[in-house]
Amino acid sequence: RDLLPAERHDAAPELAAYLVAAFGNATRIDYGSGHELSFVMWLLCLCKIGFLEPSDSVAIVLTIFRLYIQLCQQLQRTYKLEPAGSHGVWGLDDFQFLPFYFGSAQFIGSESTPAVSLDQGFIAREGDEYLYLQGIRFIGEVKRGPFFEHSRQLYDISGVPRWEKVNQGLGKMYKAEVLGKFPVVQHLVFGSILSFASS
Repeated sequence: RDLLPAERHDAAPELAAYLVAAFGNATRIDYGSGHELSFVMWLLCLCKIGFLEPSDSVAIVLTIFRLYIQLCQQLQRTYKLEPAGSHGVWGLDDFQFLPFYFGSAQFIGSESTPAVSLDQGFIAREGDEYLYLQGIRFIGEVKRGPFFEHSRQLYDISGVPRWEKVNQGLGKMYKAEVLGKFPVVQHLVFGSILSFASS
């Protein structure tokens, strides 16, 4: 509330609800793409009230969102959080989705192909620069066994010829598997900033 302009102090309760929901469920001790979605909704609310501006777009993803993901990964390691609603081996990732979507966009226009996501040397050199590689590296830290067995979707994506196609596919997948799933979106809070209108 203290960070908001006086005329937007009324937004604090709605913003707080999204922010609190972004770090996992304290009862189930789990974390998943719905919690990640809450953080993105928090960022969207900050944009809608003018706290963040369109000129902040790159920093929103590559600074704020990146730090959020790193913090959540630390929470996952420290508290051994369970995946919330995981699809197991057939899901994109047990915990996060958007680092792969945003990360694939980072590669568009580069000479690299999606095959670099399996190149351990490339990941070691560039893993801090690209969200996609940072996500792959984290999976390697928390899972054991061959990558193609525990992360089948990401393994298959490495065979796609262009990052543009990967990004488009992940966008469609996010819409269907996260935004289109009632068990995920049922926890979203609607209010004065993000209103819910039924048709």
